[in-house]
Amino acid sequence: MRDDLDWMRVALEEADAASAEGEVPVGCVIVSPGGEEIARGRNARESLQDPTAHAEMLAIRAASSKLASWRLDGATVFVTLEPCAMCAGALVHARVARVVYGCDDPKGGAVSTLFTIGRDARLNHRFDVTPGVLETACAERLRAFFAALRALGKK
Repeated sequence: MRDDLDWMRVALEEADAASAEGEVPVGCVIVSPGGEEIARGRNARESLQDPTAHAEMLAIRAASSKLASWRLDGATVFVTLEPCAMCAGALVHARVARVVYGCDDPKGGAVSTLFTIGRDARLNHRFDVTPGVLETACAERLRAFFAALRALGKK
């Protein structure tokens, strides 16, 4: 059975695919309580021209479609970058059990860094959070991507 490191490597594959498509390298994989892959996603905001096309949102949509249910009860979400407020809120609504992420997002992280969505007792559902899995590998992809953009004068 795969462990957190194995699943984060799958999410990193998605991040690499996003980067190859000119997207910010963030990848996500959703795993069932039994340890089976349900769905994957990667950032596609540029290609879809959709501000909601974050890796987590696309993976949630794919998982819900596959399961024919908006409830992802017991699922674990592996994502290379800490989820933003939109994605964290969607993960609460999807009723996931756990979120495992690679690196913190100091400008938009909403499960540990700026907010604790998913662990807030005021919400109707909460999930466990495991940060820092393959943190260096996840952060390096983002650093390299944005360094390359800056070198081209794009950001």
